[in-house]
Amino acid sequence: MRFAFRVKIVFCVIGLLLCASGQAQLPVEVSNAWARATVPAQTVGGVYLEIRSPIPAKLVRAASPVAGRTELHKMSMENGVMKMSPVDAIDLPAGQSVKLAPGGLHVMLLDLKRPLKAGESVPLALTVERADKSQSTIEIKAQVRDISGAPPASEMHKGH
Repeated sequence: MRFAFRVKIVFCVIGLLLCASGQAQLPVEVSNAWARATVPAQTVGGVYLEIRSPIPAKLVRAASPVAGRTELHKMSMENGVMKMSPVDAIDLPAGQSVKLAPGGLHVMLLDLKRPLKAGESVPLALTVERADKSQSTIEIKAQVRDISGAPPASEMHKGH
């Protein structure tokens, strides 16, 4: 019985050390990731998604090999004019889904290296920071939709 108790303590200590060092992965859920197709001369694009963290955290960075730069952005109305600006981070309240969508928070792809074509997917690395400043990176793929941003017909009929 003493041996089993000591083993449990050792595993708890190892778990705490991994969390403290930032090596443990934060179980953040990302769903419905998509990007709008671009036209040949277009040098910017956007990625939209839903993200949920079980603990308070922040989305602090995004990166993609299809863009020269990637920024977190927000759109807002100011004096009747839609404005877009970068943000340092996007808060992820514990247990709540945060939606990054057209006209609001989103990931901005700047200096696109090539046009985004409907049907392909865009790799994206999202960096999430916990309250203790430790970080985890989540690798996802965002489906590229046509210019209208509408999901493919196959997705629209799921569950019917």
